[in-house]
Amino acid sequence: MIHDVAGIAFGSFDDSFGVGTLKAYLAEFISTLLFVFAGVGSAIAYNKLTSSAALDPAGLVAVAVCHGFALFVAVAVGANISGGHVNPAVTFGLALGGQITSGGHPTHGLGEGVGAGEAVVMEIIITFALVYTVYATAADPKKGSLGTIAPIAIGFIVGANILAAGPFSGGSMNPARSFGPAVASGNFSDLWIYWVGPLIGGGIAGLVYTYAYMCSDHQPLPQ
Repeated sequence: MIHDVAGIAFGSFDDSFGVGTLKAYLAEFISTLLFVFAGVGSAIAYNKLTSSAALDPAGLVAVAVCHGFALFVAVAVGANISGGHVNPAVTFGLALGGQITSGGHPTHGLGEGVGAGEAVVMEIIITFALVYTVYATAADPKKGSLGTIAPIAIGFIVGANILAAGPFSGGSMNPARSFGPAVASGNFSDLWIYWVGPLIGGGIAGLVYTYAYMCSDHQPLPQ
């Protein structure tokens, strides 16, 4: 049973362990595994091919494209089972908008001269863009046929955001993407940035889109 409180949907304890829910957990795990493996793998491959040289523009493009393609696949394969969030910040943003119920390795690092506060702001902005795109193409009931391109649009915005923010904050947008490599490497320096920034950005996007376009009399412009 789902209870709505201030736009947030809360499920019962039993909802968290039903067969369908457990299948959704598995689907999210597999999708996130595919995304993180390919994304982190592209950075590892770059380090190996360049003997750990500094990331140059060509390398940044390659890593961004790999993340975009990997997320496209990860979202597509999980969409019909779990929603294909692949990102706690996306899940958090969707929860705030009442769309769901809630019950050695390279890590992200700050660019030279970039402070923690600036990195948090950057992560807020790019995660806002990501979650807003998720709402517009996947969560909005008025999306129509636009939903068919949701995985592509989401992959593209991630690739574009990495190109824009990679040299500054690392362009994470995803606590899971940052947490896994941090655990593997034992390097938790500045990890809080990649939880605080994405969760704030995702939450703001969820609230803005929900209350501006989904909980109002807003109608799309005629074609």
